[in-house]
Amino acid sequence: MTSPYPLGLRLSGRRVVVVGGGAVATRRVPALLDAGADVLLVAPELTPALRAHVDAGRLHWAARRFRPADLDGAWLVQVAVDDPVAAAGVSAAAAERRIFCVRADDRAAATAWTPAVTRHGPVTVAVLGGGDPRRAMTVRDAVRDLLGARKGPLLTPAVEEGSPVNAGGRVALVGAGPGDPELITLKGWRLLTDADVVVADRLVPGLLLDELRPDVELVDASKIPYGPSRAQEEINRILVDRALAGKTVVRLKGGDPYVFGRGGEELLACAEAGVPVTVVPGVTSAVAVPAVAGVPVTHRAVAHEFTVVSGHVAPDSPASLVRWDALAGLRGTLVILMGLKNLAAIAATLVGHGKPAETPVAVVQEGTTAGQRTLRSTLGQVAADVAAAGLRPPAVVVVGDVVDALLGGRPES
Repeated sequence: MTSPYPLGLRLSGRRVVVVGGGAVATRRVPALLDAGADVLLVAPELTPALRAHVDAGRLHWAARRFRPADLDGAWLVQVAVDDPVAAAGVSAAAAERRIFCVRADDRAAATAWTPAVTRHGPVTVAVLGGGDPRRAMTVRDAVRDLLGARKGPLLTPAVEEGSPVNAGGRVALVGAGPGDPELITLKGWRLLTDADVVVADRLVPGLLLDELRPDVELVDASKIPYGPSRAQEEINRILVDRALAGKTVVRLKGGDPYVFGRGGEELLACAEAGVPVTVVPGVTSAVAVPAVAGVPVTHRAVAHEFTVVSGHVAPDSPASLVRWDALAGLRGTLVILMGLKNLAAIAATLVGHGKPAETPVAVVQEGTTAGQRTLRSTLGQVAADVAAAGLRPPAVVVVGDVVDALLGGRPES
């Protein structure tokens, strides 16, 4: 067999026909949509995932068997059926029209192959295994691991198609997750490894910083002097100044940038200075930390709602924006972040407004990390139990019946 000629197809706005509505089509269609293809799906029935694409208007569906005229105007056809006779009919119609045809049932009869693909930011690596998909996947996985282990940017400077090089730099607000370094998103990790400057919070996983290139400027935001407001002004200034100097800046924040993380203030400061900003959501501790401790924030027939509040301001403080009296009347789950210092006052306030003192409570210290500790108590007793156990921040407090919902079936950490 002769070697195939590798080629990257630019399918944006061009018709691609997919014949079949089963598992193979379910796997192939998302990449075609991501490439901007005008997809026509021909099949009597569809999987729920494909039907969701149809319902969202992302592709066209002909709810019937294939007809040769379906290929009129097409640039590519993918045959995703396991009927060899039907597949051969599609191949013949494609050959008559000189349209490349991918066949899931018979690679030898196809005129084009789909490679095993891995994507790393702007870089796409496609591997053909000489007709052996397992070989292609093995090589693909090895390449992906190599890209994942790299220490420097793949492209310097980064250039987006259709745009000039950004000489003014840019800022990315990246959520690092609740503590486990593996819980940062792939996009967040990629931007972090491409950064020239990283401005990091105290709760950022240290192992992420250990993997930075030696030439990266690391700014420890937790050591910036002044009070909270002045410190935030200084962080904003650093982000803007470094970006205007042409640097790629990552503002690395624990959890999610917009969940009590002041990410909005930083975005506004950058926008005022004309600095482009990318926001990368992070896994928030409000949901992740209870989960790894065996507490789902919602559970069928137990809680149909959950509310996340900051407890860093005491309930009786004039600066508090939280309606603790209203929260006491809710039947769902209450998740309190940064509330350990004021836990006694918070618990007393909730009980004082009618929340039963026997309501289950879980307190999880340093969730998702090796230092994780979990304490279970009740609303009336939790403050004393936390003091006796010596729990310290950062900790997440969960109030509600969900605390006991999974007892006997807790997940492994």
